[in-house]
Amino acid sequence: MESSDALRAHIALYAKNFKLSWIELGQGLYGVWRDKLYLGWGFEKFEDYVIRELGLKKPLALKLVKTYFFVEQDEPVYLKKEFAKERETVHVPGVEGLDVLRLARTKKELTRDDYTKLRKDIFEKGKEASVVRKDLTAIIKERKKVNPEEEREARHEQSVRRLMSALRVFKKDMDTLKLADPKILNDAEELLQRLQKQYSNDPQSH
Repeated sequence: MESSDALRAHIALYAKNFKLSWIELGQGLYGVWRDKLYLGWGFEKFEDYVIRELGLKKPLALKLVKTYFFVEQDEPVYLKKEFAKERETVHVPGVEGLDVLRLARTKKELTRDDYTKLRKDIFEKGKEASVVRKDLTAIIKERKKVNPEEEREARHEQSVRRLMSALRVFKKDMDTLKLADPKILNDAEELLQRLQKQYSNDPQSH
């Protein structure tokens, strides 16, 4: 029977291998997707192949393909055998963490320093992907510039559309129940038409 220390070491190794196990699948799927090999196997679409032959959901398959391509292009060190050997298990990113980095790379709101910090959190601190994803969302929200004038216009337009919706409900209820003076209904209809003309993008105005 192996000692507790040996078992501990083996479990750490199994966990490390588990984190890296997606690589070969991602590499294979990337080749199938890139070269459209699925066509020669009788499938019209990539998703048909992964669903019907592999039993994988399309979002997962595409995540593996995109993440592998990202790693190959931007983080090739991750694919080297020495990478995992030289690191503690907790500091070996899994596919979810790398997918967060992939998404971060596409965000124009992020600076180089922002990305470097996120990468450090994933590669060196071993942060959970869910935590880093929240950090990414917070950074993007902070970086996003809001135009005060546009914000006021948006609030104004929302208020007008709520008024238009209320007028429609009022007209319908009062007309159905015959509770309103015809003149009031006419005034409501006239106001509604004026608002619709001004805000012609309203989907219910057509």
